[in-house]
Amino acid sequence: LGWKFYDADDYHPLENKKKMAEGIPLNDEDRIPWLCALHDILRREDASRQDAILACSALKKMYRRVLISGASAIESNQPEQPGENPALKILFVHLDGPIDIIASRLEKRRGHFMPPELLKSQFDTLEPPSAPENFITVSLEKSLPEIVLEIESAIRKG
Repeated sequence: LGWKFYDADDYHPLENKKKMAEGIPLNDEDRIPWLCALHDILRREDASRQDAILACSALKKMYRRVLISGASAIESNQPEQPGENPALKILFVHLDGPIDIIASRLEKRRGHFMPPELLKSQFDTLEPPSAPENFITVSLEKSLPEIVLEIESAIRKG
């Protein structure tokens, strides 16, 4: 697509990385500042008319709202007021699959701070996207080329 790519894990503060490396799941208090920083990156790219892809475990609906609207999503569930920064237009791609497939992929990953033992806590936290969120669900049971093609097709359709 020629878009900029960001891996959200690269933007976790050191405290979050240490916590995960010790096998301690992150909580909302840990994640919100990280998500706000990611929103700022997406806002900057949007302001410069640059499309971007962000790989991020936005597990909860609230986390996805923060990516779209920034800190204002936490302070209020009210719609944005005229004159405020408009919400970013984001297509969320929910990569869905059984825990055993994801666990086997995590086992093969090397040099990452999150141990596979934290996967269950992520499943416990997960709130799959639902209407009216802008999302697609893609099965992880498909091949990588099929997954990429499905995502590219959804992006091109707008």
